[in-house]
Amino acid sequence: MDDRGDRDDRDDGERWSAVADGWAELWGSFAEPVWAPLLAASRIGPGSRVLDVGCGTGELAAHLARSGARATGVDPAPAMVRRAREQSPAARFLEGDAEHLPFEDDAFDAVLAVNALQLADDVDDALAEVARVLAPGGRVGLAGWAEGARNDLDVVERAVAAAWEDEMPPDGPLRAAGGLESVLAGAGFDVVGAGIVDVPWTVPDDDRLVRGVLLGEDEATTAELAPTVLRAAAPFRVPGGGYRLANAFRWAVATAR
Repeated sequence: MDDRGDRDDRDDGERWSAVADGWAELWGSFAEPVWAPLLAASRIGPGSRVLDVGCGTGELAAHLARSGARATGVDPAPAMVRRAREQSPAARFLEGDAEHLPFEDDAFDAVLAVNALQLADDVDDALAEVARVLAPGGRVGLAGWAEGARNDLDVVERAVAAAWEDEMPPDGPLRAAGGLESVLAGAGFDVVGAGIVDVPWTVPDDDRLVRGVLLGEDEATTAELAPTVLRAAAPFRVPGGGYRLANAFRWAVATAR
């Protein structure tokens, strides 16, 4: 489920709450390949106080807690937070948005945002909040979708848009090469590492493919668009059934000046 961001997010809490169960099933751990380089560059280890902004259903925070970090997640969608609490009692989860983090100054050694910063109403305000809650010497780590041309999912989503006689929105600035580094530098951080990681999406059957691409659509719309999704995804079928769509995430880590 590719999200190009830079849109009105006033109803995001409701919208994301409505798909919390489907998100956990179909997309919750999708970004896992980017976790290792992001956490290494952020110098996160046992005992680190780590905040996951836009934590969704809590998969990254759960991983952090299992690794010995003191993990906290924050998300504006109540159902996402409830699901996160259920699956990871070892981490702490609160409702809140990136521009109004419900924490004191200097509360964390690292702040992460994976596939989340582009959803902020104001990226500059969100990064100012990150700087406020980050302890001296702490690090911020960002990760998200690379440009559409690097993602097989883009092929499928373009087909869905065409079926509705719509156009895909252009890639947001955070998706381009250097985009994460630029926004961090502009917010007063010093970039210490960046890269790009392959993040394939592997699904075992047609049903999970269709539900994943059309997450949030009603049953009638899903049934109507299912043939479009399957036709567009045909080049990505693998022997024995199922699909493998190659995708990429960019990441960047920085410290406060």
